[in-house]
Amino acid sequence: MPSNFSGTWNLLSSDNVEGYMRALDIDFATRKIAKMLKPQKVIEQNGDSFTIQTFSFARSLTSSLVISEYAARANQYFLPSLMQSLVTWDNDRLTCVQKGEKKNRGWTHWIEGDQLHLELFCEGQVCKQTFQRA
Repeated sequence: MPSNFSGTWNLLSSDNVEGYMRALDIDFATRKIAKMLKPQKVIEQNGDSFTIQTFSFARSLTSSLVISEYAARANQYFLPSLMQSLVTWDNDRLTCVQKGEKKNRGWTHWIEGDQLHLELFCEGQVCKQTFQRA
């Protein structure tokens, strides 16, 4: 049975944010601001439907997804480009493959104990983040 991701999650640690953002061609000033952010995630899961809200002092974002349904949308996080995303279960992990202007791009979320792990990847760069359940 897949994990239940519902809850509020506070960032504990983040590794290689700048390398990941460089792979996305994010400008210098935005990368420096992003490194200082300590976002909080609020995840609502209803079966295979998810709403993920990310809050920080710089901006708040909301993303909705349904497992195994393609979604074509603007990348609201950093780039004003369109991409196609597909999120699937990989055992108890949520895995997203994104197709667009960048190759080998996506993310994986999983839970270990009371921690939520997130790996973001793009063109060989991997950003690892760990969140603690609030």
